[in-house]
Amino acid sequence: MKFNHISTLKVLAAVFLLSSPLTAGGSADRAEPGTEIRDLQDPLPPPGFTGNEWMVPEDRELRNRLTDLQYRVTREEGTEPSFRNEYWDNHEEGIYVDILSGEPLFSSTDKFNSGTGWPSFTQPISGGNVVEETDSSHGMVRTEVRSYYADSHLGHVFPDGPAPTGLRYCINSASLRFIPRENMEKEGYGAYLYLFEEKLRIRGEIPDWRSRYDEKQAETAVFAGGCFWGVEAVFEQLQGVLSVDSGYAGGDTVSPTYEAVGSGATGHAESVRIIYDPRQIDYPTLLKVFFTIAHDPTQLNYQGPDRGTQYRSAVFYTDETQKTLTERYISELENSGRFDKKIVTEVTPLEQFYRAEDYHQDFLRLHPSHPYISYWDIPKLEDLQRSFPQLLAEDR
Repeated sequence: MKFNHISTLKVLAAVFLLSSPLTAGGSADRAEPGTEIRDLQDPLPPPGFTGNEWMVPEDRELRNRLTDLQYRVTREEGTEPSFRNEYWDNHEEGIYVDILSGEPLFSSTDKFNSGTGWPSFTQPISGGNVVEETDSSHGMVRTEVRSYYADSHLGHVFPDGPAPTGLRYCINSASLRFIPRENMEKEGYGAYLYLFEEKLRIRGEIPDWRSRYDEKQAETAVFAGGCFWGVEAVFEQLQGVLSVDSGYAGGDTVSPTYEAVGSGATGHAESVRIIYDPRQIDYPTLLKVFFTIAHDPTQLNYQGPDRGTQYRSAVFYTDETQKTLTERYISELENSGRFDKKIVTEVTPLEQFYRAEDYHQDFLRLHPSHPYISYWDIPKLEDLQRSFPQLLAEDR
């Protein structure tokens, strides 16, 4: 759940997400600035598996098909010479599959130069495709790795690799067949092309803008569009945005708390205050991102799983110019036919913005794997990256 003092509806929604297969395994770990988000894959079976796809030929056929070295490594747990093998220095994009069965094992996106002279990877494509066994041979205890379907000896895994896993899968080239990225579709591995798509990166902490700008150079925008965690994170990714705070606006209660706002009795909406440099990004661009990425302006008093007036859609304008621009943009959207429902966004003057509690600030950046974030908010950042790449901050 978000927090144990959260509103009942958010508790129910978060409990559902925690038990959902879409977000299983999520955690609230902190992420380093510039964190790369990579989806977890189901361990078994691999994409495209039909029940008999990863079959292994009879031993007689293997002896005829494989070189002596390939047979010795895959079937007799042998080791090929370092620096004198096919893939240790291969830098092409593609995947590595089992030489016997064709089951996909490793990706070039996880390959690194370990200096050992063997192909090295930080992780397999799918955890269930590589099986670990204890190896007590040669007077030492090591962790052997084998392919799941073919039971081929691949190599060993060691706990001395780089981030993000800290592991080094030291693999024999003789156990592998490399499929270049451009051949993956025609060879039946199109399901793995997602590995080479641009990964989502989250902007790191934004430096204090007051050390770089005179306050007269900055302008303010305040929007409300459901849970402020995701709305805040969307605007934090934009070039020219100097600061984003989660908070409360639109109500009568002075210095409201999260619990009070969550009750719906204060009149406040969960909101974000955006400080921006108008020389880099203008107010109409912020409006475009707000109405097309950050929330759905046709949902009345709710967004996603969150219900109540505290989750309403609203623009709190700071001057008449912002009011005019907002009303004009809403009119343009309605005339465009982009939405098949009426836009219900309130356009009201900003009376006061109250900054929310510290634990709500930068929540997505600090907890990118939180179940609520993973399900409801990460897709917003992916949509932003696809739709407006030219707006993204250069220091992401």
